[in-house]
Amino acid sequence: MSVLFISGIDTDIGKTYATGMLAKALMQQGTNVITQKLVQTGVSVNPMTGKMGIADDIITHRALMDIPLQPCDLDFTTCPYRYKKPASPHLASRLSKQTLDPEVITSATKSLQADYEVVLLEGAGGLLVPITEQLFVLDYIAAQGYPILLVTSGRLGSINHTLLSLEAITQRGLQVHTVVYNHIHDDTDNTDVEIADSTIEFLQNHLQQYYPTTHWLQLPTIKMNESENSENLSNNHSLTLPKGFA
Repeated sequence: MSVLFISGIDTDIGKTYATGMLAKALMQQGTNVITQKLVQTGVSVNPMTGKMGIADDIITHRALMDIPLQPCDLDFTTCPYRYKKPASPHLASRLSKQTLDPEVITSATKSLQADYEVVLLEGAGGLLVPITEQLFVLDYIAAQGYPILLVTSGRLGSINHTLLSLEAITQRGLQVHTVVYNHIHDDTDNTDVEIADSTIEFLQNHLQQYYPTTHWLQLPTIKMNESENSENLSNNHSLTLPKGFA
């Protein structure tokens, strides 16, 4: 596993948290790992210089990993395409009048592979989010052949979205490396405890029956008080990887 692609069943499902926590866990096992972001939208622009900042998700990854921004972050290798508009990449790209070339992303990944044992490449939204007018996220993953880590949760509708995502991955002949259940929505209004518990049980049984080699992983619940922020998340949460993960 040199490159592992982290996707999710929907937007705001916790891919960034999963990516950062996974990177931290791999580091603790002695693996030389780096994270990358496929494309980032909604990035702030420095009003003094007019320059686009570092991808927000990369900054969060480093905070979770408890390491500073790396040289490959500062030169934007870990996220070459960043856009101001918080929208689907194809729209954000069009509005910026900047053409997104997938080969630039691939070249950046290969550059990272030369320096790291594992690259965790976080996607944008779900599997069928358009990167360009002609290219979906899943098209890009399929072209590269990356194994996929799929992030889900227990909110209502997650079973349907998870199974649809698994079907799409399978139809492309790609490996479902891991399904991550993220407790990120446990305390939200649209998550019912009985539904969440049933979702975990159903998905675990489904994987055992149809995806027996796929890892199952549960992320710890995020509970932040008013004084806590992303800079000390890594000190309060840890993740144990299943045997044979990497």
